[in-house]
Amino acid sequence: MAEDVKDNADYTKALAITAFLLAYPDEAWWQDFPEWRKAVQEVRMPQARELLGEFCDYVADLGREEYEAAYVRDFDFSQNTNLYLTNHDRTDFGKQSEEMQRYKVLFLQNGFDVDKELPDYLPALLELAAAIPAGKAREVLETAKPKMELLRSRLVEAKLAQTFLVDVALMEAAGLEAATA
Repeated sequence: MAEDVKDNADYTKALAITAFLLAYPDEAWWQDFPEWRKAVQEVRMPQARELLGEFCDYVADLGREEYEAAYVRDFDFSQNTNLYLTNHDRTDFGKQSEEMQRYKVLFLQNGFDVDKELPDYLPALLELAAAIPAGKAREVLETAKPKMELLRSRLVEAKLAQTFLVDVALMEAAGLEAATA
């Protein structure tokens, strides 16, 4: 949980928090939310810290029932804004299958497997990037970046607060790209 990211490089904190905040808000999520919210203060990049903090405030202000209803409506029942990255371009199922395989390989190459989610689930990809060295995290985020940018544009269009979480992921991707180039 949040204590696992306290002593790691800053990108790991920001990505782990972002992954958590994008995940489905089940009972365990609500129990862990205060700890993750507190961990936001440890993010060194001011802009990321501010966006994550504001999102946590937004969740707290909405409250559990309203946030869960919005989450289900915005992600579970929407093909435009769901968090499965290969679903955003469903015109070519062969291409979608190849992309899914690429995401699966990213997990396996880094010593992980996805047992609870599909490998194109954005929170899982962000968790993976947070758990591996910077150079490998950059590769994961580079692979997901075009789909994250597409998702971001759809979140903007839908006026969803999670846009700011995708912004954090994209900022961290840019930072890793610059640092490991």
